[in-house]
Amino acid sequence: MKTATTSAATKTKTDTRITDALNQVLADSYALMALTHLAHWNIEGPDFFELHKAFQKQYEELFEAVDEIAERVRALDAFAIGGLNKLARTAGMEEFTSPMPQKDYIAALVVAHEKVLDDATQTRHLAGESDDLQTQDLMVRRLLFHQKTLWMLKSALKQ
Repeated sequence: MKTATTSAATKTKTDTRITDALNQVLADSYALMALTHLAHWNIEGPDFFELHKAFQKQYEELFEAVDEIAERVRALDAFAIGGLNKLARTAGMEEFTSPMPQKDYIAALVVAHEKVLDDATQTRHLAGESDDLQTQDLMVRRLLFHQKTLWMLKSALKQ
């Protein structure tokens, strides 16, 4: 007779490819949050008010996302990476040189969002291959955010 509880000895370990991929998206998202916050602080120009508000909304959404991603890593019985140096090295994103013209902040954020989008897409595929529907769902939600934000940023670059 099987019991409803599973002992730690019989528990199957989560595929480390998934938790590694989640940690990559975590690092990407954290770096993007910091870059977006920097743009929020330092943006200047004719669209200041609009971009200042948009960037705030984006970095606040990213702050919630990093917590959700890290908690998913923990739910899969792994550890979330952390520390500014480790997150920055793992993300591998270029830092902004401030100040920059408005269009340069936007263009740089486009590049950063595209990196997160690529890594989240890979993570979604891995989760699908492993039948990890919860991680797959999380990545679908992240992809929707980054796709919408990319559309908005790219639209702001059009003249």
